[in-house]
Amino acid sequence: MFKNVLGLSVGLAAVLSAGAAFAQTEISWWHALDAELGKKLESIAQGFNDSQSEYKVVTTYKGSYPETLTAAIAAFRANEQPAIVQVFEVGTGTMMAAKGAVKPVYELMTENDQPWDPNAFLAPVVGYYSDTDGNILSLPFNSSTPIMYYNKTAFEEAGLDPETPPKTWAEVETAMRQIVDSGAANCGLSTAWVSWIQLENLSAIHDQPYGTLENGFGGLGTEFTFNGPIQAKHWENLKKWSDEGLYQYGGPVGGPDAAPKFYSGECAIYMNSSGSRAGVIANSKDFEVGFAPLPYYDDETTDPKNSIIGGATLWVLNGHNDDVYKGVAEFFTYLSQPEVQADWHQFTGYLPITNAAFELGKEQGYYEANPGSDVAIEQITRGTPTANSKGIRFGNLSQVRTVIDEEFEALLAGQKSAQEALDAAVVRGNEILREFETTNQ
Repeated sequence: MFKNVLGLSVGLAAVLSAGAAFAQTEISWWHALDAELGKKLESIAQGFNDSQSEYKVVTTYKGSYPETLTAAIAAFRANEQPAIVQVFEVGTGTMMAAKGAVKPVYELMTENDQPWDPNAFLAPVVGYYSDTDGNILSLPFNSSTPIMYYNKTAFEEAGLDPETPPKTWAEVETAMRQIVDSGAANCGLSTAWVSWIQLENLSAIHDQPYGTLENGFGGLGTEFTFNGPIQAKHWENLKKWSDEGLYQYGGPVGGPDAAPKFYSGECAIYMNSSGSRAGVIANSKDFEVGFAPLPYYDDETTDPKNSIIGGATLWVLNGHNDDVYKGVAEFFTYLSQPEVQADWHQFTGYLPITNAAFELGKEQGYYEANPGSDVAIEQITRGTPTANSKGIRFGNLSQVRTVIDEEFEALLAGQKSAQEALDAAVVRGNEILREFETTNQ
């Protein structure tokens, strides 16, 4: 009899347990991070899932940033959209224009009685993702800015001071020649994201406009202006260095071939997102890595401005029930905790999105123990942002970046001069802007 009762009790407990699991509200999260970053992202989601039993965040890798954005748009049209989608910064203008598709994060948090203080976030981060009234539209998550990685071992072998990285482009050129001539490496430089690093950030650091209407922040009707003298000068140099074997092209979009060139020791300097830090450290096994700010032309400015933001934020899509949104709001509160953000920042190299996470890192002694880990923070918070350095915001910017890559490749192939390539990119980019305005008015 006792045995039967026990069996009934165990069976009832199993049924109740299964019912509780079944009752969990699922929150779908589409993202664009793979390898080490993807694993860390999944562990953060699992941490939230383990912290409570009411909600379950289900992560899905959807490919590159452009692929993830495209997939989300297609899913929304088919009414199969996720609750959360990770969108890179160049998709901000597109998402802001899709008002019917997006649930602004400030509204989400208020409606679900979650703590929400815009002043808690780093100013350069929150400013980029806010509307003209200062309301944050998406949750900053993996915010980054590009920095310079360099091979300290190659620098030393070439007779350069490994603790004194080049600050200016003139110094970069000198270092590249010395490195290649000495045989310390086969090439001096490779870079990911030519459009983001060698044009968008180049313009910001030199306080040059990328487009009219405050680089698109002023609304529709803007036009590109990134074909100025400084931009043309820089692209001419990249072409010259490419012809001389000092610079090796890493490929379009994210520059997929650039990282292997650096990891293998083939190229001694590598420019990419600060969020690449974890991958760079993990894959650069045969030499010591150095970290430094992006260089500038000291004959053009003695006061380099802040670099601009990259990475991505989390956008909430309409079309879900109240339970899902309540869960998303609680998940966002979890993500914003100093301990969670500090851990994510310190593992990846992405910026700590909150002031509290940055202060926690200081208290933990992280920056002192990891030289160079604060380079990105110092660079993006350098000085007071101007209309030219606070960022860029244009519709369909990912398509414009593709155009820029195509024109840059035409330059490297000797089909166009630097000025001709940039002029063509501006004309083609403006056509894309006009198309965007036609469909979003």
